[in-house]
Amino acid sequence: MSNKIAIIGGGNLGTAIAEGLISSQFVQPDSIIITKRNTATLANLASKGVHVTDDNSKAIEFADYVILAVKPFQIKEILEQINGAVLTKKPVLISVITGIWIKDLVEFTSKELSIFRAMPNTAIAIKESMTCISYHNADKTQISFVTDLFNSLGKTVIIDEKLMDAATVLGACGTAYAMRYVRANIQGGIEIGFSAATASIIAAQTVKGAAELLLQRNTHPEQEIDKVTTPKGCTIAGLNEMEHQGFSSSLIKGIMTSYKKIVEDM
Repeated sequence: MSNKIAIIGGGNLGTAIAEGLISSQFVQPDSIIITKRNTATLANLASKGVHVTDDNSKAIEFADYVILAVKPFQIKEILEQINGAVLTKKPVLISVITGIWIKDLVEFTSKELSIFRAMPNTAIAIKESMTCISYHNADKTQISFVTDLFNSLGKTVIIDEKLMDAATVLGACGTAYAMRYVRANIQGGIEIGFSAATASIIAAQTVKGAAELLLQRNTHPEQEIDKVTTPKGCTIAGLNEMEHQGFSSSLIKGIMTSYKKIVEDM
């Protein structure tokens, strides 16, 4: 890839993106510039060939694509600071900032710019993120580049921005929901005889394998469930007991409660 990328904000998310782009070989390290006030904390990236600076405008001038990875309360100040460079260079802007809508970025910059909003989750740190993407005024080449960028860090879907709050619940809060299921699985494993360490490995790998079956085979969960449930067997007995205790309905209610919380707090 010949396009140069600036990451404004060298915090946990910004550095995870940079590390992922390098390890996946999506771009060469010298095609990335990352900013932070305390550049000393970015020494590891600098040692790999990434450009490091505390000058946001300098980073804009360097880049074709600019990833905004600062805190929500910082974005107005940052955009006011770099607006001149942005309007001169006209890079593609990609925001990974929670709660900042495309209309907010347009308001602070220009409706003529190509702007993307991307919502990754914490698994981006290991290149296994689920990233939902929306965009404004972007062409096919730009859409392809941004999609490929986040595909190098996991998987992506293009969605209408009005669904971004719902995507946050399903893709970001969903990580916590999955972790809670794994934790409960571990607790059950301990009760039936495994050590915590062994139960953790079995539970985590089983969930990983189940997810890969759906992703690789593109099947419905019920199809895979049917393959492991036999008449009068232990699997169907356990599943039915979970349903009697409200397993599926409690998950759905939890998702809806999280979604209502986001909408009400807007």
